[in-house]
Amino acid sequence: MKKVIQWGLTLSITLFTILHFYTYFNEHDILLTSLSISGMGIFVFTVIIYTPPKIKMPLGLFMVGVVILVFSDTSLTQGVLNGFLQMRNMIGLLVIVPMISWVLREEPYLEAIMGFGHRLLNTSRKFYFGIISFTQIIAYFMLFGSIPMMYQFVNMILKDEKGEAWENFKGTAILRGFALSVMWVVSIPSFAYVVETMDASLGVSILQGMLVAVAGVIVSLIFSKFEERKYGVNLTAGLTSEIEDLLSHTSNKKAMNRNVIEFSILFVSLFGSIFILSSFVDIELLVLIPLIVMIWIVSYYVFKGKMNRLIDTAKTYVRKDMAHQSYQLCVMLGAGILIFGLSQTGFASFFVNGIYSLQEVLPFLNVLYFLPFMIIILGFVGLGPLTVMVLVAGILESIYLPYPPELIVLTVTLGSSISILLSPVLMPIIVLSGANGLSGFKNGVKFNWKFALVLYVMVMGYVQVRVYMGW
Repeated sequence: MKKVIQWGLTLSITLFTILHFYTYFNEHDILLTSLSISGMGIFVFTVIIYTPPKIKMPLGLFMVGVVILVFSDTSLTQGVLNGFLQMRNMIGLLVIVPMISWVLREEPYLEAIMGFGHRLLNTSRKFYFGIISFTQIIAYFMLFGSIPMMYQFVNMILKDEKGEAWENFKGTAILRGFALSVMWVVSIPSFAYVVETMDASLGVSILQGMLVAVAGVIVSLIFSKFEERKYGVNLTAGLTSEIEDLLSHTSNKKAMNRNVIEFSILFVSLFGSIFILSSFVDIELLVLIPLIVMIWIVSYYVFKGKMNRLIDTAKTYVRKDMAHQSYQLCVMLGAGILIFGLSQTGFASFFVNGIYSLQEVLPFLNVLYFLPFMIIILGFVGLGPLTVMVLVAGILESIYLPYPPELIVLTVTLGSSISILLSPVLMPIIVLSGANGLSGFKNGVKFNWKFALVLYVMVMGYVQVRVYMGW
């Protein structure tokens, strides 16, 4: 029975993904109904596999959405079918984008880059800069998986360095790097979703997010210097001996240089193709990204002459790994029901009136001050950055805010970034705590609250200057 349910889930996800892309270009009522039914299959099979007590969030979103539909003027059947279509773009993105990691695992790219750039990473500050920056680049390929992957990589280099000082050094660099990436990395679903939902300029959104990330890296370097002094540990001495030991086992410099060049080409080609084509092709960003990713992956394996390897990897993904996305897909389907249900009510008007009432009481504050806190608060009750972004952006889409959409994107992604830095109930900190053995509170709030505060003040200063100047 378990195998039948697993097979049903895999089939539902596969059908949903195929029908999603086909109906985007060739819309047909029967196929759209089939798309909704396959979405229902994903939801039902996921609930059966996980059991209701372990899948409270998506089930709760679904039930609240159904209750709202019952009390609205919409047919419950039509409301549920339309609700399962609400987040179709996100589901297509969540199924396809993890495939990027296939390419990164084909060659020892990380080790090659470490060997190539060791002279630039021979002090604790330089190495910290390297970790926090490279985590953002790896996030482009691995998304959330960049956290455990980078921790394992750094731990491999610093295998003999133990203690809270070293875990602070490694953990804050990786966590802050990933948190900053959600403000500019276009392959991260939450960023791509809010850019498209707000109809913001992709180029401007990426540019201002990158500038904030650069400023965040500089601030983090300053914090790391004081943190090292506080612990009273000479990290540079330990780091130098570990790197020398690693390099003594490194051979074949030609292969290493080739892998560094390959990785650079892979990053530029993926980033550049998404950025350039989004300006010239009239396809929604959340549809364009997975299409480019699929072409990019196939091109890589064709160029490397590994088509058999691609076929084997794809089979493994469909049969085993794709089902691992089911919880997140279920969350998106539940959120879709809730968002569609809210769209059939006067919730948007109520939300707008609430904002204007607040501004009447506090005329010197605008809504952009509060948007990040909506994300942060929801993050502390266990809602992940993507779920929160979908809910908040889905509400903001239906109301008018007199600000450039790129500023709205920046403020909500700021909230997402801070919730990743601080919330001990979100997966980034849970995974990091599982790796380094420190508590979620220590990895989150204790190590990062000052950095998060500076990040908020810094970004909000930029946002409010633009609002005041009318840019």
